Amino acid sequence: MLDSDAVYLTEGTQKKRFELPGWVHAREPYICAPDLAVDAQGAVVVTSNVMPVLWRIEPAKAQVTKHELTLDADTDKDLGFTGLTYAADQGVFFGVSATYGSLWRIDPLLRRAQKIQSSAPLNDACGLTVERVKTRRSVVLCARGGLNARRVHLAPDQRSAYVRSEPCLGVGAEPEIAYVK
Repeated sequence: MLDSDAVYLTEGTQKKRFELPGWVHAREPYICAPDLAVDAQGAVVVTSNVMPVLWRIEPAKAQVTKHELTLDADTDKDLGFTGLTYAADQGVFFGVSATYGSLWRIDPLLRRAQKIQSSAPLNDACGLTVERVKTRRSVVLCARGGLNARRVHLAPDQRSAYVRSEPCLGVGAEPEIAYVK
């Protein structure tokens, strides 16, 4: 659970609190909330919604590390991520900025973010998930915001995407993590 001062992870009846050093974020109604995703090792990755920084929490080690991303574009903007998802088959993260409507591919070591050119901006995208449909070879993301959901079809090289206003499919199209207001 993501709260205004820390992340709280619950396992069974135990609840652990993890502070995020230097965590900067804005609250609603000004912008969508920050987001978090779980990586292949079971660590939780948390975004800032106002700057390109991620925090990785390893619950087993009770360790938090801060990762400042190097952006390949939009370096003149105060850009953070309001949606984050881990694509297990590709071994990478995808993030979205509701403020600028931009989509990003983030390497698994949390060092670089590459902007993905999309056919339409993803403004107001307050969440991002991977559609879990086994019969498809390309990546399809679901960008959620307000009452809208858009499917984002990535090109095989993941450098461009086509945005379609249509319902999202498959398990994983719903938010998995709670944010406390």
